[in-house]
Amino acid sequence: MQQETSVRRVSVFDTTLRDGEQAPANAMRPEDKLDLALRIEALGVDSIETGFPASSPSEFQATRLIARHLTTAKFVTFCRAVRSDIETAVEAGGVDNHEVQVMATGSDLHLRHKRQITRKEAVDEVVDAVAFARGLGVTSVSVPIEDASRGEHDLLRDITVSAVEAGADCFVIGDTSGCLTPEEYGDLIAAFREWAPSPVRISTHCHNDFGLALANAVAGLRAGADEVQATLGGIGERAGNTALEEIAALLAYKGEQLGLRTDIRTEGMYEAYTALRNVIRLEEPRNKAIFGTYAFGTAAGVHQQGVLRNPATYEYVEPARFGRQRSILIGRHSGRSVLRHLLDGIGVEVSEEKLTELYRAHVEERVGGDCEELSVVRERLARELAVTPATATGV
Repeated sequence: MQQETSVRRVSVFDTTLRDGEQAPANAMRPEDKLDLALRIEALGVDSIETGFPASSPSEFQATRLIARHLTTAKFVTFCRAVRSDIETAVEAGGVDNHEVQVMATGSDLHLRHKRQITRKEAVDEVVDAVAFARGLGVTSVSVPIEDASRGEHDLLRDITVSAVEAGADCFVIGDTSGCLTPEEYGDLIAAFREWAPSPVRISTHCHNDFGLALANAVAGLRAGADEVQATLGGIGERAGNTALEEIAALLAYKGEQLGLRTDIRTEGMYEAYTALRNVIRLEEPRNKAIFGTYAFGTAAGVHQQGVLRNPATYEYVEPARFGRQRSILIGRHSGRSVLRHLLDGIGVEVSEEKLTELYRAHVEERVGGDCEELSVVRERLARELAVTPATATGV
């Protein structure tokens, strides 16, 4: 008998409004952040990072607004290991339903060249900040470790063990420069899992500099992480972060195989992403997984022939599951099967000779290097063949 695979629920932490926003050109107003936070909450995420309240009045106001309106998700604020940052975060959002993140510096490279402090100072400041947050009544304090992926294990272990003793209940393992492979990141998560056993939570935070953010996040989850940090559309510093829609899609289809699942409601994701793009004026990429303009589109004749007969031939990921629709476009690589499909849709039968003539006129010579929607070509055919457009059917 085959042994059943247990599937573990993964907590989802959305950092679109903090790490996503701090990338160039992604600035959002407080009211924009509130609208997006409510849309993201509706997707079923567990935690929403509001921003860095001590950094500006706008970030403070966004946190205050979001803290007052969330009903199911926890809100999270980002702080340096500085008491005043934590006081400001608590002033903005209170302590109820509030997770405070206290950033630690995880590598000698950053300690020497950015912070210019010693290892002992780095550990001491985190211990003090975590204990201070607990003293204010904050019930959940997490420690995101910047540049953990290039950190020395003895330093990382000292930060972790000391912060747990001070009251930290979660560690966020930052591949801040996006430099690790999945195997390397999985090993790093496994090390943290030894230093901070359950019930302390471990969270992944992966950047996409090598295009490995999703793969690294999954490797981290499989190595024992409890939570994944992600952003809508993968927005974030440089090449971006783990994309929320990609991790949700992968676990929706491969979760049983991987032993992981989320409670994300995927159908509303594209609408939320569209709202985000409108706020930050982000052009929609043509080929991005799940959210690309043509992620579920085809213009190649061989593919179209298969999709018209059975969409599963070229659609492993189902568009409707993510609030999308398939699109079949007419382009210079389209074949006669899609033209035949259009003619059937308007109730016209033609000979092979006429089909070739129509194909040359409406596809080869008309379209050139661009693509046209089926509806455009269908209307043109209907006019030429004197078919009433109202009677036309089809895709």
